[in-house]
Amino acid sequence: MEINTHNYCVILAGGKGRRLWPCSRQDMPKQFMDFLGVGRTLLQQTFDRFVRILPKENILICTTQQYEPIVREQLPELDAHNLMVEPVNRNTAPSVAWANMRIKHVDLDANIIITPSDLLVQNEESFYTSLEIGIGYVSENDVLLAMGVRPTRPEPGYGYIQMGDLSCKPDVYKVKSFTEKPERQFAQIFMDSGEFYWNTGIFIVNSRKLTRSFEAIFPSVLRELKFINPNYTYDEELEYVAQHYPSYPNLSIDYAILEHSTQVYVMTCDFGWADLGTWHAVYECMSRGDGDNVVVDSEVMLENAHDNVVKLPKGRLAVINGLDGYIVAEEGNVLLICKKGDSSAMVRKYVTEVQLKYGDDFV
Repeated sequence: MEINTHNYCVILAGGKGRRLWPCSRQDMPKQFMDFLGVGRTLLQQTFDRFVRILPKENILICTTQQYEPIVREQLPELDAHNLMVEPVNRNTAPSVAWANMRIKHVDLDANIIITPSDLLVQNEESFYTSLEIGIGYVSENDVLLAMGVRPTRPEPGYGYIQMGDLSCKPDVYKVKSFTEKPERQFAQIFMDSGEFYWNTGIFIVNSRKLTRSFEAIFPSVLRELKFINPNYTYDEELEYVAQHYPSYPNLSIDYAILEHSTQVYVMTCDFGWADLGTWHAVYECMSRGDGDNVVVDSEVMLENAHDNVVKLPKGRLAVINGLDGYIVAEEGNVLLICKKGDSSAMVRKYVTEVQLKYGDDFV
């Protein structure tokens, strides 16, 4: 893919990653972990993936004040001006609105890729090809383009995009509907229909269209700075945002784009995508050993055990006998053993209950 200085990337790195609890914890969520034991954290891998095709100065990372020191430590090569730290936590849509404001201030012809920081991409060449096609499409059309992949299981922890009419571009369809985290029976219906694709959380859009989309749902306060002071500096921007950012609603970029915007399309992709956000996803995307067990960078002895996923801290050894279809995950002061099934819903429930009963030290 040819490097284009009008292309930008916004990496979202402020999530708490609670569906991978207890390994993903409040003080060290999964995006900052070398979860798979490859030598780079998920955030670092995401940055590496995009710095191959974009100028480093065109990559912005959005996070929260809690995680700012971790991002700076893990990505020392990132310019300080390219790290956008929310003054208050307001989910991903306001942070993308702010990133778009900054990008548009220096480049009116910008195309923007919005991506989570914790995705697994197994076929990077195919990924780059899809990005090139998508960027070409949004540079010529004022649309919001989601990247979708065909479901491989009825996963209730993902978002589902229903394809409508085919556009003038092969593999690009008008979005007919969007359903976030459906019940398993509905996820099965969606999968069987062949009309629904998983939402990868990656969006491509030009800055003009993104601005208009945010104008329809957000207060105008951030946009007003350019009228008050067209040549505002970096420090003036930070001061203005700190004052006005709290007026923005707590809204995810997925919801803001897919449910509140017009001219939304989905491109069907096949680049070996996995959202490392649930234990079931970890099980699905990793190679399996004897008994179809997945052992994630851990020392484990298994006997008469099948279809399990196991993740332990370094220096720990697990001996497992007679266990079928379970998650065994340990980190710090918590050991989780539960059925793999609908693990994302169960884990969220456990995190809430543990926090209420035992406090933040266990989440």
